[in-house]
Order: sequence, then C-alpha cells, then structure tokens
Amino acid sequence: MQSVARVDTLVVGGGAVGLACAIALREAGREVRVIEAAQVGSGAAHGNCGTITPSHAPPLAAPGMVQTALRWMLQPDAPLYIQPRVDPRLWRWLLTFASRCNARDWESSARAKSRLLNDSRARLADWVRDYALACEFVESGEDYVFRDPRKRDKDLHEVPFLRELGVPVDTFDGPAYEAAEPALKPGVVGAIRFTGDAALRPDKYVAELARALRERGGEIVEGCAFEHIERMRDGELRVHTSQGVCEARDVVIATGAWSPRLARAIGFPALRNAMQPGKGYSITYDVPARVPARPLILRERSVCVTAWASGYRLGSTMEFSGYDTTLNQRRLAALERGAAEYLHEPVGPRVRERWFGWRPMSCDDIPIIGAVPDRAGTWLATGHGMMGIGMSTGTGQLIADLVTGRAPAVDPAPYAPSRLA
Repeated sequence: MQSVARVDTLVVGGGAVGLACAIALREAGREVRVIEAAQVGSGAAHGNCGTITPSHAPPLAAPGMVQTALRWMLQPDAPLYIQPRVDPRLWRWLLTFASRCNARDWESSARAKSRLLNDSRARLADWVRDYALACEFVESGEDYVFRDPRKRDKDLHEVPFLRELGVPVDTFDGPAYEAAEPALKPGVVGAIRFTGDAALRPDKYVAELARALRERGGEIVEGCAFEHIERMRDGELRVHTSQGVCEARDVVIATGAWSPRLARAIGFPALRNAMQPGKGYSITYDVPARVPARPLILRERSVCVTAWASGYRLGSTMEFSGYDTTLNQRRLAALERGAAEYLHEPVGPRVRERWFGWRPMSCDDIPIIGAVPDRAGTWLATGHGMMGIGMSTGTGQLIADLVTGRAPAVDPAPYAPSRLA
C-alpha cells in the first residue's frame, strides 16, 4: 500500500467475517480494500470444525454453568477451562458472564443469535451457488450423540424452544441410531439430529471468499497491521497501518479475538472489558476408513467430529488463558480420548495438523455488529464466539446494509455496540 492511499471503505481483518463484509459491501457498490495483519484465513477460521449450526443458538452462559465452570477449573483437560491467574479484565468479563447464567438472559441471547444464524444459513447456500465457492459445502445436518441418559434428557428439554426458533429437529433412540451409524461403538442411548445444519471446509471457504472478492474488484493487502484511526476535518477517516496511511469514508473492524486490543485505537475503550479470547483446539488427520455420515457432537465430551473428502477433524474445547500461545498437549489428548469413547476409528492414520486458535467471546455471547458510538464511519463486526463461520454471511450483509443506509435484513438492535458502552 502506498504511503497515502484513498479508498471508499476499508475492512480491517481478512478472516471469514471481514471477507464476508467486504463482499457484501462490494455488491452494494462500495469500493473495498481489506487489510490483514498476517495472511488471509490465518485466524480462528483456519482450524475450526466448519459446522454451520443454527442449532447452536443457545449461549454458553446457561443456568448452572457457573457451578460447572468452577468444578472444571480443577480439571485442565475439561471442555471449559479457566486458567487461574491474576487478570482483572478476565474477572470483570467473567462476572458479567456469570450474571447472565439465568433463564431470562439465556433465552434472550439465544433469540438474538438465532436470527443471525438462520439468516446466515440461508444466505450461505446462496453464496456457495452464486460465487461458486469450492469449499466442500454439504447440507448434511448435524447430530448430537449421547451415552448418558441424563445428558440426553437435559438436551431434549431444549428441543421445543429450538423448534420455536425455527430449528428443525429429529430424535432417535440408541438402537435405531447405532444401526444407522456404523462408525459408532455400542452404548449410544440416543441422538438429536438438526437437519437444517450444514458443514464446509473452513480454510477453503475463506480462501474462496478472498477469490470471489478479488474477482469482483475488491483489494486485499496482507501483512498490513492496523495501528489507529484519526478523524480529519472533512469527516474522512485516516487509518494508520504498518504499510502507511489510508484515507477512507468508512472503516469496518472485523479483527475477531484481537478486537479488544484495538479498543483504544478505534475510540471504543469499553470493548476491552466486553470481550475475551476463547482458545479452541483441533487435530486434523487423513481420513479414517470409517467416518460418521455427518458431523457429530459427542455431547458428554464436547468433541466435534467432522469428515470431509479432503480430511478429518476433531475439535472444540474452550479455554480462557488470555493470548497464551502454548499448544496444550493435554487438551489435544482430551479430544482424542473423548472421540475414542464413541467411535470405532476415532483418529485418522496420519496427523496433518495440531492447532489452536482464539475465538472472539463477547460477555453476553451476542455478536458485536454496528456503529461504534460517537465515532461516525467506524463499524464493528466481531464477538461471534464459536459461530464466526456460521454467522459470516449474515454479518456481512448486515454491515453492508448499515453502512449504506439500507433497511437491514435482520434487526440490528441486539448486536449494537452501544449496548456495551
């Protein structure tokens, strides 16, 4: 990028959400440039399990979660782990999170997430078709599999609410499900199938979004780190980056888990306390001989299993350890151990990659999408938690609608950054 450049709209962040925003803005007639501090797709999208899940609208902050989290703090390989340490921002975030572990806030967050997830799910199928995205997209559904009847019954209790949110659900008893899914070991007590869910290969999806954007005249600059925004007298925004200065009418911040670190630079310090990086892990293998017919969530162990033609992945877990860069072998081993309880062939013949990445976790488990308060022309698209891929297209369209002043396809009120100020 030249020392001083001019663009209509600058998107900061080259992950799934940032690229989706850029494509939707380009389709709305905006000139768009994306800057990415590293490489396109190098963030949380790279190693996640690629499930597109309107079924996952219920938030992590659920009744009883505080007690569960406290118990799991003593288990470093637990599905949810909070690393004990002195971190005032983390503890402020946790207090807000804990205050929302009640039925009223749980339902409110689920409804807000559901609207964006449902919109994104329908829009994603259109994008795959219209942009010819070669990302192994399959409308396969996803199954929750249970070996403990108590866990099964707890999840079955939520089924009527999920159906109210528009999530199609089928249920199976253990013997019927085992007969239909030979990849599983005996001992399944039941399963829940979310037939409207889907899956894709997330790294390919992000690469294809980048291709589609470039083909439509969008520009992507990699290795270009955002530094800060300066407002000019004429209302234009001057964005300082590691590659120079860029002037823009609008700036969209879609930097995922790194967003809190930019809070002061964008003039929204409240963001520092409203988000935490939630560390997730995955292992990618060559494909085993026997794999499930569709993505599975092994519920008692909170392990996600996804098989594509090009690979096989175990993933999940949530760890609050700040921006710790340790690849925790104990948590990776827990993925394989959990899968081994359920599957005849829990791992592939060869490991391709052991990975971790940070999800952008908002304190209310609702994405942060919209105008930065008192900072005209600066927009946020972050805080998607574990749903960044699944909410990407809907977020992109919502940002494009808000930036261009069109009537939004989804009510933007629940996602507004002003709720955090």
